[in-house]
Amino acid sequence: MKTIKIKYFTDKIEKLKYIEGKSDWIDLRAAEDVDLKAGEFKLIPLGVAMELPKGYEAHIVPRSSTFKNFGIIQTNHQGVVDCSYCGDNDQWFMPAYALRDTHIAVNDRICQFRIVENQPILQFEERESLGNEDRGGIGSTGKQ
Repeated sequence: MKTIKIKYFTDKIEKLKYIEGKSDWIDLRAAEDVDLKAGEFKLIPLGVAMELPKGYEAHIVPRSSTFKNFGIIQTNHQGVVDCSYCGDNDQWFMPAYALRDTHIAVNDRICQFRIVENQPILQFEERESLGNEDRGGIGSTGKQ
């Protein structure tokens, strides 16, 4: 089990909790009330800063219901927080773009995160051929 140091910027959001056996993604909540008009952008504060273990990073994505409930999309589609972003003022945010007028209340669950190990150091070796059968197309279907 890994231990994560966490700082809360507000007492208006529920504390984070890991729910074993349900999902290993952890919900993040809006730390303030947000009103957006269609076409507006805002960095929505999530009310937390964390010190991730060395060699790990957090991946932040919208919840499956975020667009349906709030009409927003995450502009970078997946946020990545590396372990160096661990200062007392390094609050996490969700960059949101509104596709319709919306209201997000403080404590609404708008995104989720999980931590993963950093990718190992890679070396690329250039070849004329990979030595594998040509599948003749794009993706898993092999069709163009």
